[in-house]
Amino acid sequence: MNRWGGKGIPFLFIIDFELRKPLVFNLEEIDPKKLLYNINGKTNHTDSINPTKNFDLVKHPESYEDYLVKFTMVKKEIEQGNSYLLNLTCTTPINIGFSLKDVFLNSKSKYSIWLDEKFVCFSPETFVTINKCSIRSFPMKGTIDATIPDAEKVILNDPKETAEHYTIVDLIRNDLSMVSKNVRVERFRYIDIIETSEKHLLQVSSEICGILNDDYKSHLGDILFKLLPAGSVSGAPKKKTIIIMTSILIVYVILKNCAK
Repeated sequence: MNRWGGKGIPFLFIIDFELRKPLVFNLEEIDPKKLLYNINGKTNHTDSINPTKNFDLVKHPESYEDYLVKFTMVKKEIEQGNSYLLNLTCTTPINIGFSLKDVFLNSKSKYSIWLDEKFVCFSPETFVTINKCSIRSFPMKGTIDATIPDAEKVILNDPKETAEHYTIVDLIRNDLSMVSKNVRVERFRYIDIIETSEKHLLQVSSEICGILNDDYKSHLGDILFKLLPAGSVSGAPKKKTIIIMTSILIVYVILKNCAK
């Protein structure tokens, strides 16, 4: 990434949360039969989209009892001051009568990618953008169903959502300070509208920016790996919270196996 960035070679990178399996592709060498992307309107796919396709999506969410076990462990860590914000997620098996490529082609996400029927991924959140020497991050924290009466007022005045957003903005400010200078919050808690297959959502976002050194293109890899994983996905403080997340999952698996 440093080398291609320094030479001005356009590339696409895919990096997993644990930073263990990074993939980097020269845009000119990407085979659209194996990799398709749509990065905020920049795409390599020319396949026609069939909007008449109806996806019969059947979800198999985790049971309340299983989720409660992990939630209780998270709550204890927060009460002990070991984490201020932790994203508790779980795997949700689904049944769908279409290929992953079909899912990609019919998605309306701001960012989406399909890799050779291995996975499809999409997100509405802009992690970072770089324009000349200006680096910006747009963390999202706080979501509400747009059909709820006075939804925008409700989400902006919710104490829990407000506290989460303050925490993540502070974390991103700190992260950007590791790679740039003159870091500041340019927009704080504005509303994005997110369209999903089931409903419209209001999403609270902020915009934080900093100034990179003039030679930043030769250090793109260094910059991105210092910022990853994204704080809005992991939690705060980042390193400690990631350790807690991993520990909770390990303990949960052990408890499940013992129960069997």
